[in-house]
Amino acid sequence: MKYVQINAYAGGWANSVVFKKHRELLERGNESYVFWARGEHEQDEHMVKIATYPEICLDAFRTRLDGKAGFHSRGITRRLLKRLDEIDPDVVHLHVLLGYYINVEMLFNWLAVHRCQVKWTLHDCWAFTGHCIHFTYARCDQWKTRCAQGSGCPQTKTYPKTYCAKSVGWNFEQKRRLFTMLPESRLQLIAPSQWLASLGWAELPVSLRCRRRPQFHRRRRVQALSERVQEGSRIGRLFRGSGGSPRSGPTVRGWTTSFALRISWTSDSRSFWWGLSKRQAKSVPERIVALPRTDSARRLAEIYTAADVLFNPTVEDNLPTVNLEAEACGTPVVTYDTGGCRETVRLSASRTVSSLDEAVEAFRALLDDSPMGFETRSQAQASGNEDER
Repeated sequence: MKYVQINAYAGGWANSVVFKKHRELLERGNESYVFWARGEHEQDEHMVKIATYPEICLDAFRTRLDGKAGFHSRGITRRLLKRLDEIDPDVVHLHVLLGYYINVEMLFNWLAVHRCQVKWTLHDCWAFTGHCIHFTYARCDQWKTRCAQGSGCPQTKTYPKTYCAKSVGWNFEQKRRLFTMLPESRLQLIAPSQWLASLGWAELPVSLRCRRRPQFHRRRRVQALSERVQEGSRIGRLFRGSGGSPRSGPTVRGWTTSFALRISWTSDSRSFWWGLSKRQAKSVPERIVALPRTDSARRLAEIYTAADVLFNPTVEDNLPTVNLEAEACGTPVVTYDTGGCRETVRLSASRTVSSLDEAVEAFRALLDDSPMGFETRSQAQASGNEDER
């Protein structure tokens, strides 16, 4: 079987989803290929980065001007389709298509006239909106009928940012036309969360399979990261930074900073803010230690395992892997009750909250519960054993 995966990014979750599946397919004797546009990863004839940085910047610039995200990058898409012609795949598995690297009209026109089966894992909501990748924070439901019909789009200043609001309705109509071109027998939508699967857009003529929960990434107990960061200090609180999120604006960062500072005044343990870029790390308050982003599984295990509690301040999400990974290390999670976040927490100590005040109280309660760490790590190990069976 010839299996092709297409994704906007390499690194991060793509390593544990896209490239992991690629390795598994090769081990089973299949012919597997991965094509991506942004981020670094080893390359060979089966793993190919298809876009250059200038090409991505040009697409982003044009999108900023005309708002037609996903309808530029004809040159990149032409090269990709040429490779697909050469491979003649049995299955094309789409992941994130938004990312300033592909022309969805050219791609779906190609898919419509070829014999391959098409799978599409929806990691956000962009496939069925006229612009945004999430709509819960804006409390917008225009996607249910037609985006920008009447009141206009409230999120043109969010990723993919544009100055041209009039394209939102056009985007909505074009994507609906293109993404319903394939017969139901050839196109399968995969929703990682029950939340995404239940939104009510499944009236589109496609089949939908909800993947309830990815397998936990079980990590073994390692030397506490805090021993290497600062002698005599422990990581009392770990805050998931918003450096890699489209929602990395001042609202999310402000909430996280305010949360961290409010907690820090009342305890002698340290607060760590993880996942920031070098530029963002410079603005972190003095009482908080910034930890950079990493794609190393071992490094992530060290960070998760050394922390007493993880706070993930996401205000819009599908099925955040960071919550699953933290719990797999036995570290309880405090996160907002948005999107599929509720589905990611199953340790008894973890909490979903609806406000900053609730998050602060949940954190304090967890930090005051000293036996909590041993109990939750035992639960995580038991969950891992169940998953193995």
